[in-house]
Amino acid sequence: MRPDVRPPRLGAIFLTVLLDLLGFGLVLPFLAKEARDVFGVSAFTATLLGSAYSLMQFLFVPVWGRVSDRIGRRPVLVWSIAGTALSMLGLGASIAWGGSVIWLFAARIFGGIATANLGTASAYIADITPPSERTKGMGLIGMAFGLGFILGPGLGGTLAKIPVAGHHGVVPCFVAAGLSAANLVWVVLGVAESLPPERRATAPRRALAPLHVGAMRDAFHVPGVALVVAVNFLIILSFTNLDQTFTFFCGDLFGIDERGTGYVLAFIGVVAAGVQGGPVRRLARRHGEEVTMRLGIVLQAVAFAGLVVAGTLAVPALLYAAGGVLALGNGLTQPTTSALVSKRAPPDQQGGVLGTNQSFASLARTFGPAVGGWLYGSAGPRAPYAAAAAGMVLAFGLAMGLRKPAEGS
Repeated sequence: MRPDVRPPRLGAIFLTVLLDLLGFGLVLPFLAKEARDVFGVSAFTATLLGSAYSLMQFLFVPVWGRVSDRIGRRPVLVWSIAGTALSMLGLGASIAWGGSVIWLFAARIFGGIATANLGTASAYIADITPPSERTKGMGLIGMAFGLGFILGPGLGGTLAKIPVAGHHGVVPCFVAAGLSAANLVWVVLGVAESLPPERRATAPRRALAPLHVGAMRDAFHVPGVALVVAVNFLIILSFTNLDQTFTFFCGDLFGIDERGTGYVLAFIGVVAAGVQGGPVRRLARRHGEEVTMRLGIVLQAVAFAGLVVAGTLAVPALLYAAGGVLALGNGLTQPTTSALVSKRAPPDQQGGVLGTNQSFASLARTFGPAVGGWLYGSAGPRAPYAAAAAGMVLAFGLAMGLRKPAEGS
């Protein structure tokens, strides 16, 4: 049977997201540290590698979301995964060459432009799940995210120890490119289209432009969407203070190398995957996504405060404990956010509305690593996590305004 006539399945898109995030997780333990220690840039500049990647996602994820509303999800996934493979090859070559850090930025910028997987995958799940099962479906993305963090950072930290031309980090980049190539084959052969032609949107050519303000305005006109996007923005802005500084934090305060940092991130991934594989569904079903999100925010605020304490006392056990609580909280907020947005969006706007949410999440990921890197360099290793705890408190205050949408809306 041809792939385009098979029924769309949650398992198929789960594997697609898992392979993508596994490749992404491979580079987390070493990239910023490689830029700082080998290419000779400051900690702040090193963290901007993550910001540049996310800035391109902010500009282009909603574009691919709107395109997928018009032409279907599968073609956009094919383009995105192929672009990711090329960007990882470029990143590995840039590290092996050991020239200017500009080439690292070029590879991350192209990767950010190509990436549409999470927004399009969220729309794919919304296409094939009823509202009552939406949190369960979105939880699969979160579970894939957690599993990617279980395997990716641990493997990436280990592979980064293998030198190529005197440089570390080349091997995990090439392995990530290989995973993307395998993912591309899987999507072409095993992932069916979820959006039939009769349900696709019609849009003018200008929908292909980055920062289509009209499309964002349309998304925010959907009742309740703007507040959910704002809460999610604050959560991710706070959380990503950790993204690019965590390898510095583990090394400078605990004496943990890239491999050890990968193990800590893998532990966080185990907890996150466990939460999103089951408990988040039961909590959302019993108490609603709004309450589940608030609980997740509180846990993350406590976890970041715990990281400050762990860094002050330099006790590795506290580092793991705080990381586990952080994963638990993030595991509750991540799928509930997508479900809250999706339930409010009309069927023919799922890609655009979810893409807008992913876009603002990417904007938060643009500023978060930069803020974290600046605080780390100017105010000390614990400052990014103290700021993150305060940001979670603000997010909780906003989340108190979330209300369930009316039945049938």
